[in-house]
Amino acid sequence: MPNAAPVTQSSSIVQIEPWIDDDELRELKRVIDSTFLVEHDLTREFESLTARLASCKHAIAVCNGSMALFVCLKALGIGPGDEVIVPNLTFVATANAVILAGATPVLCEVQEDTFCLDVERAEKLLTRKTRAIMPVHLYGQSADMPQVTALARRHNLKVIEDAAEGVGVTFEGRHVGTFGDMGILSYYGNKTITCGEGGMVLTDNDGLAKAAYRLKNYGRDQKGTFVHESIGFNFSFTDLQAAIGIAQMKKLPAIVRRKREIHDRYVEELRGLAGLRPGFIDPRCQPVFWFTSFLCEDPEALSVFLRRYNIQTRRFFYPLHLQPCYADGRHARVIDEDFRVSERIYRQGISLPSACTLTPDDQAFVIEKIRRFHADRN
Repeated sequence: MPNAAPVTQSSSIVQIEPWIDDDELRELKRVIDSTFLVEHDLTREFESLTARLASCKHAIAVCNGSMALFVCLKALGIGPGDEVIVPNLTFVATANAVILAGATPVLCEVQEDTFCLDVERAEKLLTRKTRAIMPVHLYGQSADMPQVTALARRHNLKVIEDAAEGVGVTFEGRHVGTFGDMGILSYYGNKTITCGEGGMVLTDNDGLAKAAYRLKNYGRDQKGTFVHESIGFNFSFTDLQAAIGIAQMKKLPAIVRRKREIHDRYVEELRGLAGLRPGFIDPRCQPVFWFTSFLCEDPEALSVFLRRYNIQTRRFFYPLHLQPCYADGRHARVIDEDFRVSERIYRQGISLPSACTLTPDDQAFVIEKIRRFHADRN
């Protein structure tokens, strides 16, 4: 891990950043030396590494996580006239992918403990138009997938897992993104591992894998021909992205260990501060702490205070039912008007500096300032 001198007020502690060094440069040189830049040997290698990590039959690389969700929806035949249940507390890309596919996202409340989809509430939102349910594994913790898949079986629904934040996360020993019909991972710049941009479609179904590949490859079963078996698009990955991803996958065990150390130290050393509590971890889940997050009485005041010392924090995702882009009521459907849980989680949530590059001295500085904030208010 990179080392740094103890932070001062003039230096900045970022909330999240990737661990990039000469390992990525070496992999990029392989691509440059080969002259094959788009979906060649390194892309296949990265897909294979991902399939092995997830114990999944098919891993299909696409340009980003949003398009991975879109590919899943279209591969499953979901489109105009269909409804998809999505959690109300998630990044807006989850619902926007449903809209892009021509279907309607139906917003569902989340659980107060895990912040993930409330399956009992989801069942009450089903209509004759409901075709799928899209759980999100939020902040590196898994949704309750046995509950989700049981609901899907009872009502003949498809399951698409948004595991954009879930690389390395398992639930009851199984990697997230592999419980449902299809799932996705994301490699955006702030994710646990990154390719700069990038997404991965996961499935064990041969037919869905073939449909997903066609959708991302102009409707063709293979590159290099001008015969297109179906309508498709260009969601290509590149070997440049794959090169970075391969180097990142080699670092993943160290990244996961460091993120756990950071999380555990925050929890231990901030224990006992009034009005500050860490997120609940389902004991069946082996999380990867993409962000280490807490609930507190006034996260905005804490954020402003820490900013004085050049410490970056981040607020939680803004609940979807409050998003200005959905205010006209035309894009997302709200059946249950009661979103008190997700509103409360948003009002209280703050994510602390969580990069695997965070040094022990930097973290000690953050902890000391949080203690100071609470001492000043009490």
